[in-house]
Amino acid sequence: MSRPTLRTALLALLGVLAATALAFVAAPVSSAAAAPTRVMALGDSITGSPGCWRALLWQRLQNTGYTNVDFVGTLPAQGCGFTYDGENEGHGGFLVTNVADQNQLAGWLSATLPDIVLMHFGTNDVWSARSNAQILAAYSKLVDQMRASKPTMRILVAKIIPMNPASCAECAARTVSLNNEIPGWAAGKTTAQSPITVVDQWSGFSTATDTYDGVHPNAAGDQKMSDRWYPALTAALSGVTPSNPPSPSASASPSASPSPSAPPSPSASPSPSRPPSPSPSTGGVKSCSVVYTIAGQWPGGFQGELKVTNTGTVPINGWIVRLTFPNGQVITQSWNGVYTQSGAQLTVTNVSWNGVLQPGQSVSTGFLGSVPGTNTIPTQLTCTPL
Repeated sequence: MSRPTLRTALLALLGVLAATALAFVAAPVSSAAAAPTRVMALGDSITGSPGCWRALLWQRLQNTGYTNVDFVGTLPAQGCGFTYDGENEGHGGFLVTNVADQNQLAGWLSATLPDIVLMHFGTNDVWSARSNAQILAAYSKLVDQMRASKPTMRILVAKIIPMNPASCAECAARTVSLNNEIPGWAAGKTTAQSPITVVDQWSGFSTATDTYDGVHPNAAGDQKMSDRWYPALTAALSGVTPSNPPSPSASASPSASPSPSAPPSPSASPSPSRPPSPSPSTGGVKSCSVVYTIAGQWPGGFQGELKVTNTGTVPINGWIVRLTFPNGQVITQSWNGVYTQSGAQLTVTNVSWNGVLQPGQSVSTGFLGSVPGTNTIPTQLTCTPL
């Protein structure tokens, strides 16, 4: 080959190589799929043996679009009748005070690296007559270890379910006493970077009908626990910190009264992960309705539910329910709403995560109440959209 021809060929080859390199550099790089949010369920046998509330919770997350979630833990899933993501840290027989004293959580955290922790812990401590101060100090140490693992850890701490074992007559009252102190502890320990949300697993839960031994949940109890975790967990998954519930009344011992016939209904609530709605368009109609239901009752008490529905043509950003009790009913506990009672007049407003409703969407809020006699459904009942 002559030198001019060779030079031409080399120049052509260099041109091809340069074009190829430019195309490689300019080619868009596909973004990696978002890593799943890692959720640790932490506790004792109520969480892990078998802890089928976790299975129900995972299943509901999948069915409502929260599919990019990974339940993590060093313990495997136990059988709950269907396949689910069941890794967990539910250690049967463990005391939260011992876990804190022995620094056991640090190893579990380093092995699993959670982003969110659900903690229902302290039942065995109550049974073992550990003081509230000891239990809450253990909670604080575990929270510190969680934040050392991940400074932005989102932490959901349960008011533990009632317990009334045959071998511990004092356990029911001790549980109420501990639960009364958890919100104050959480308020002093929470931070903007790593918020603590209290999840009320105590209200509306009966040892008579929701456990098989006075301590561990049966199928009905598992469903109630799953329903209570779901709104708080989905809020945490979307970066929202829901309002913490009030403390249970020490006079309302769950073992003293029959359980309401139906569980509280956070399961009917829309997901709190919806983004804030844009301002409604001009000419749209804002309206809402409310339905009052007696979910269950027993001598001297009852469980009620309010179902609020956006009946307008535009989104609403909040709601207010007002009603007049006809028979001297008094609210003793509530969830998924802010309850204010003055005599027979009751006002209920939304909490931070369930006020925004699209047209046709509904949300439920519930309560326990006392009643001296006849329990009539209020007829003076209104819903005001915001």
